[in-house]
Amino acid sequence: MKIGIDLGGTKIEAVVLNNNGEQVFVERVPTPQHDYQGTLDAIKGLVDRAEAAVGEQCTVGMGIPGTLSPVTGKVKNANSVWLNGQPLDKDLGALLGREVRIANDANCLAVSEAVDGSGAGKHMVFGVIIGTGCGGGISIDGKVHSGGNGVAGEWGHNPLPWQTEQDRYHAEHIHCYCGRPSCLEVFISGTGFWKDFELMHGETLRGPDIMARVEQGDKEAEACIQRYEDRLARALASVVNTLDPDAIVLGGGMSNVDRIYKNVPQLMKKWVMGGECDTPIVKAKYGDSSGVRGAAWLW
Repeated sequence: MKIGIDLGGTKIEAVVLNNNGEQVFVERVPTPQHDYQGTLDAIKGLVDRAEAAVGEQCTVGMGIPGTLSPVTGKVKNANSVWLNGQPLDKDLGALLGREVRIANDANCLAVSEAVDGSGAGKHMVFGVIIGTGCGGGISIDGKVHSGGNGVAGEWGHNPLPWQTEQDRYHAEHIHCYCGRPSCLEVFISGTGFWKDFELMHGETLRGPDIMARVEQGDKEAEACIQRYEDRLARALASVVNTLDPDAIVLGGGMSNVDRIYKNVPQLMKKWVMGGECDTPIVKAKYGDSSGVRGAAWLW
């Protein structure tokens, strides 16, 4: 059997999949904040309880909000900053007494959806996380493509393309943790969505509350989701112009906004070279569990 671990900024989830991909165990615990050793211990506890539940030792794969540097072997680019600079796979492997395979969480989502999810059977799947943060991952024939620098798919930390004056105003006031200007993360993450509403309309609401107002016909909320859809369309058009994947699969909180699957593909055509775009844009079949399932499928 296979254990998958999803190491998130606020929670750590573990699942066990049998050889048919059926989930036979799941547990979530809070992520110890700014505590590297505490994070390792929490993962070990999850693995111990998972193996006790299924009665055998399993392989372990883990998705993280960053990547392992092929140069140093240590974590880089993690927004859970206490992981950066740590040899996470080696430390966890020593604690568990076996090899642990680690990949970026968006890559894990892409693998999960390519193996038996919404992108099953597709040669190249681009996986997108639009939740608290914003990330991308690439799966080719059901396997992670991480690239020579370990950053393939790090789409969320490229600048929003074809910016308007309104976009530039947004970027001046909302900054990315990575320190670079105009990252996609500040525009099309779930956090970026509600911060845009706060910036433009002077009221602090979270995403579900904004969408509830959209349903009620609120003009400010409607303007906010339209800005979001336009920005997401430009961002995804840049992926099509670069990779032209066979499918784009969306995960994270904003992936639950059903109207984007109708509106964004139409908006993308304006920005894709040649004015044609039939790339399927689909919701992750396994929702919030896609990343953790993909981590298990790393074996």
